[in-house]
Amino acid sequence: MIITGHQPNYLPYLGFFHKIAMADVFVIVDNVQFVKRGPFGWIHRNRIRTADGWIWLTVPVMTKGKFTQNINEVLIDNQLPWQRKHWKSIEWHYKGAPFFNKYKDVFSEIYGQKYEYLSELNEKIITVMLGLLGLKIRVEKTSALKTGGKAAELIMNFCKQLGGTSYISGIHGRDYLKQDIFKAGGVELVFQDFRHPVYEQVYKDKFEPYMSTLDLLFNYGDESLNVIMNGAGKGFADGNLREETEEYD
Repeated sequence: MIITGHQPNYLPYLGFFHKIAMADVFVIVDNVQFVKRGPFGWIHRNRIRTADGWIWLTVPVMTKGKFTQNINEVLIDNQLPWQRKHWKSIEWHYKGAPFFNKYKDVFSEIYGQKYEYLSELNEKIITVMLGLLGLKIRVEKTSALKTGGKAAELIMNFCKQLGGTSYISGIHGRDYLKQDIFKAGGVELVFQDFRHPVYEQVYKDKFEPYMSTLDLLFNYGDESLNVIMNGAGKGFADGNLREETEEYD
């Protein structure tokens, strides 16, 4: 039983789904502390491609006086018209993409609904993207499993609960996950080797890596998962261009 896990990021990038595709079970790590800024600040924002490069799409959240809240406790600030702005930005920048019309109704419906919690929104998007990519995988949540602990302890706990024999970590897990803990627990620790593919984007002047997976879906349609796993025949982005690291990535 191969298990992987990650926080429920907003509009996740390609490497997020690359890791899920290699597992039998994906665990949404939603009962850990929400971090709004810095290297873990992908839970409420992500990037989309534009003619000038890329822009952030950021979901406004309620954080005043709630600095230690968990991800599944974060409320969206729905006093701001963020849904309309995000969808209009997506529509404007991708309307010329080959497969935009194929998926526009799916995402228009997502942005037409109201969400109280950030995790609710992100889980909806992740579930939809899994389906569009053709990834049929069992999904669990640490909050539902009532898994406790931090870092390696948390991972070991949900691996044991689910009967996992292997755990796939992102490459940055090497910085904080101790292999001897996993070995002692009888779980093989495997580090993801994700090389970002270079593929045709709707704006062809310069390739921008590490966009939301929306970018790939709108440009490659049903071939998107193949591009994530095998590349698109145009090589791979140079080095580890994503400077931001992600815990549990």
